Amino acid sequence: SGASSVRSRCRVNGVLVNRQTLEELREKLVEITAQGQTVQLLSPAVQRRLLDAFGGETLQQQLEKVFQTYQQVQETVQALEKLRQSEQQKLQRLDLLQYQVQELQKVQLQDPEELEHLQQEQDRLAHVVELQQLSYQAYQLLYQNESDSSVADLLGKAEGTLQDMVAYDLQLQPILDLVSSAALAVVEAGNQINAYGDTLESDPAHLEEVTQRIQLLKQICRKYGATLGEAIAYQTQIETELAELVNSEQSLEHLTTQAQILEQELAQACERLTHLRRTAAQTLESRLVTELRPLAMEKVQFQVVISPATPNIHGADLVQFHFSPNPGEPLQPLAATASGGEMSRFLLALKACFTESSSQETLIFDEIDVGVSGKVAQAIADKLHALGLNQQVLCITHQPLVAALADHHFRVDKQVINQPLEKSEHLEKVNKLDTSEQLDQSSASEGLEPKAVENLRTVVRVSVLDNQDKRQAELAQLAGGTLDNDALSFAASLLSQAATKRDGEVISTLPSKPRKQKKSSTSG
Repeated sequence: SGASSVRSRCRVNGVLVNRQTLEELREKLVEITAQGQTVQLLSPAVQRRLLDAFGGETLQQQLEKVFQTYQQVQETVQALEKLRQSEQQKLQRLDLLQYQVQELQKVQLQDPEELEHLQQEQDRLAHVVELQQLSYQAYQLLYQNESDSSVADLLGKAEGTLQDMVAYDLQLQPILDLVSSAALAVVEAGNQINAYGDTLESDPAHLEEVTQRIQLLKQICRKYGATLGEAIAYQTQIETELAELVNSEQSLEHLTTQAQILEQELAQACERLTHLRRTAAQTLESRLVTELRPLAMEKVQFQVVISPATPNIHGADLVQFHFSPNPGEPLQPLAATASGGEMSRFLLALKACFTESSSQETLIFDEIDVGVSGKVAQAIADKLHALGLNQQVLCITHQPLVAALADHHFRVDKQVINQPLEKSEHLEKVNKLDTSEQLDQSSASEGLEPKAVENLRTVVRVSVLDNQDKRQAELAQLAGGTLDNDALSFAASLLSQAATKRDGEVISTLPSKPRKQKKSSTSG
């Protein structure tokens, strides 16, 4: 990956992958430890998480149980708060709901289509006389007409004529059948319309009832819904709410009991979690002190202090790492006692405590040795070397003592190169470089014309130091900033002692460093 203005390509075993896939693999395979993490270590929350991780699967399962139980407690408490409305609000709501339910139940709403049916009935009752007259006229036209031939008469004549024709031509039989069917249908229609007319009679009282019912239903729709269907749905809703309010005392008692039971379960789960944390703390204390003593901290004291706290999703404990690097100094929180160099060693020792249980096979340490030198740097180098016996360790360092013990060496540095940009990159140019200083200096040093500056790019180079001379020269630069004889001799002695250590021999003494020292800007 690179800066935001430079396109990045990620590959796994030569295959292009996106950043998300790379990050998922990284979390499973690689653990990165940076010097800045020492600041995070000062947080009690981070210290608690580290202790929980050290406690293993049993502690993690108990932590999950605490989390689930706490969530249940919170949900129950929220439900209780919802029920515990003020008595005045409750009574006001009860009065309103009781009135509305009573009004709706009195209307006896059942059929969402009732209003439409009633309006049709109203139209029929309001036009009874007209319907009687029209039905009589229709009957006369169809079946019985004193002044003129009816449809039935005309169809009867047509049927007789067709019967005569069929006697001479059977092809007309289908037409005769149609006319015969029509004649029968007309007779049936006449009978039905006559029967309908007989049923019609004026009923002003019933018409008034229907009209009043329609007015009542329209009033209900104006108050409780645009349609009868919506009014019926609203009635069901408020009946349910009313029942809940009426039974709220019982529900409140039930929820109160349930909350008490869950709070007891949470307390027990937290108590069990505290016990597991104390057990893990004792093991971590012993293990961490063992890891710290070889790091030039022979008299170190370390204690995991677990204090009671209000129960939450993490349990009921406040976890703090207390530390005393020197004899006579009381145990105090890390933030109050540890220096930068001590914090670096503490972080390294802490990582060493987790190596046995870690599923990650590669450890990356980014300047874990910042702020230390001499004996302490050698102790850190030995610890990194020990970790490398069981896991792959990549270490970015400026310390020659640390770099010397590595099995393989790489030089990482930044260079400004003159390279034409892609079209998309050309717009970004040199990734925010300071044109007044850095670019001018680079142009001058490389003999570039000002117009060529826009082609400059800053790149990161990783060079393999694949022979003894290259490694010796790089270590000399790290140690003294020069390649004089003293620095080269010091670097050679470091490499020699590192080779001896890798062969199983113990380094007994350290060579004296050259007097001239300059912090190198090279990472190795």
